[in-house]
Amino acid sequence: MPFNTSENMPDIQSVSSRRRVCLVLCFLVGFAVLLFRFFDLQVLQADTMTEKARRQHEKTVTLDSSRGAIFDRRGKPLALNRDVSSVYATPTAIDRPQRVARQLAQVLGVPREPLEKRLRANREFVWVKRKIPDASSERVRGLALPGVDTLLEARRFYPKGTLLAHVLGFAGIDSQGLEGVEHGYDQHLRGMVRRVVLHRDALGHVIIPEERHMPQGLSGHAVHLTIDEGIQYIAEQALERAVRDTRARGGVILVMDPSTGEILAWTIRPTFDPNHIQRVSPERWRNRAITDPYEPGSTLKVFLAAAALALHHVQPDTLLYAGDGAVPIQGTVIHDHGTGGWVTFRQAVQHSSNVAFVKLSLALGEEPVYRFLRAFGFGEKTGIDLPGESVGILRNPAQWSRRTLPSLAIGQEIAVTPLQLTTAMSAIANGGWLMRPFLVREISDDHGRRVWKQSPRIRRRPVDAGIAHTVTDLLVNVVEHGTGRRAAIPGYRVAGKTGTAQKVDPGTGGYSSTRSIGSFVGFVPVEDPKFTVLVVIDEPQGPAWGGVVAAPVFREVAEQALRYANVAPSRDSRMVTASKETSDPDGSRSH
Repeated sequence: MPFNTSENMPDIQSVSSRRRVCLVLCFLVGFAVLLFRFFDLQVLQADTMTEKARRQHEKTVTLDSSRGAIFDRRGKPLALNRDVSSVYATPTAIDRPQRVARQLAQVLGVPREPLEKRLRANREFVWVKRKIPDASSERVRGLALPGVDTLLEARRFYPKGTLLAHVLGFAGIDSQGLEGVEHGYDQHLRGMVRRVVLHRDALGHVIIPEERHMPQGLSGHAVHLTIDEGIQYIAEQALERAVRDTRARGGVILVMDPSTGEILAWTIRPTFDPNHIQRVSPERWRNRAITDPYEPGSTLKVFLAAAALALHHVQPDTLLYAGDGAVPIQGTVIHDHGTGGWVTFRQAVQHSSNVAFVKLSLALGEEPVYRFLRAFGFGEKTGIDLPGESVGILRNPAQWSRRTLPSLAIGQEIAVTPLQLTTAMSAIANGGWLMRPFLVREISDDHGRRVWKQSPRIRRRPVDAGIAHTVTDLLVNVVEHGTGRRAAIPGYRVAGKTGTAQKVDPGTGGYSSTRSIGSFVGFVPVEDPKFTVLVVIDEPQGPAWGGVVAAPVFREVAEQALRYANVAPSRDSRMVTASKETSDPDGSRSH
């Protein structure tokens, strides 16, 4: 049968039409899907996709802002910041990490293998070495290594080197305070963090923005100390000479304003340079003026004298019997270096009579002696605004032996910090007020506006003004006629007390016959005290008497400080010439 073309034409046209409709529908659906996807990416996920794109081309590095500066009371800088370079790398942009690590290790002096391991990591940012010298930074940039560059960071800088090192302390690599004022006031000195954004081009090469050279974030607050750089320098030089000349193990000098408790100078030997802290051991960092208590020897007699006067047990002219210059105590004998016999209380203080003070302390009793020593701040922290302060050693009477009370009379079986002793002597100088010592006067923001100020604070009153003035008169006699003659300053009336204390021999547990501490603590001028000065010389070689090794240092520091502060001479002062004696019977010795 022949094929009928006309009968099949409608079917073919119908199929073709349906195909066209399907194609159009598919096209429309695909277009709708693409349109929706475009809407989803450009509108619904716009923020997310933008952030992804940004992360692919940017790397944010968080850096610390500059620490606040530290100044002395006259605005002289003691701790500042300087911009230095830190080297970083982008490991994903480094093709030959072994070669790059070798070159960087040679220039920067870092171990090659750990560095190479970091450079092989699948990371966008790693530190190579931070806060390097300018010369090393120039050498790194001269290598022109792909994926290696530098950023500017602030590094702590101490322009006066070792000056006031133990008080200032130092800051670490991340600008965190680690010792001293840097640590104690870290929350004020540290600024807000700043962020540096590193950009990469389409090939992954890092593009450093110029903003890396611009400060971002807020700098820390500035701290203003009570320290006077001029008096600090005087004390530093005097102690350096004294330790050298006596071949001593070390020493401490503290200078305080007795009316306020402000610390004017604080120096310790041996010392260190906080700019190069990695060169010294932690032992050298320790602030011995508050961390290392020692037996004060005869300087403690100042406060026992105040107790005896306050309890009306003696008057300056009361006669005391010193016997033949020796008194047996619990199997040992405590000696005087004088001839003994009857002496007035004034003479007992003047010549630092051990026997007289032993008998006096026994007559006062345990509880009164303990109460007055605690009242003067021994056995408790002074409250100084520095970390690491020790309370010293002053046991409760319930823990005392029969030998404790007579030992206290000569400054044994008690340990005090240099700051405790200075603060206690200042209470005699200012009329009986025990002040809280402090080192920071105020804090200011980066615009110089004061945000905090510290005021003098009274802790309590151990004795009244009358007793303080009587003790002062006794201490003037010590300097003018007694063991402290080498502390006398022509034109000024000086009050003070010498001390010589044997140190405990760690091998035997008893007192050493060769290791001693010589000290002198006093204030000047007597009429209106401006300075309380403590000098401690640790283990001097040769004569160790406080009147020989420490009193002359007191005179040197106090005399220069008086001139520096333009303090007029005393009107009724007597011209006293320092004694040339080579012996000084102020020792606290038992045999």
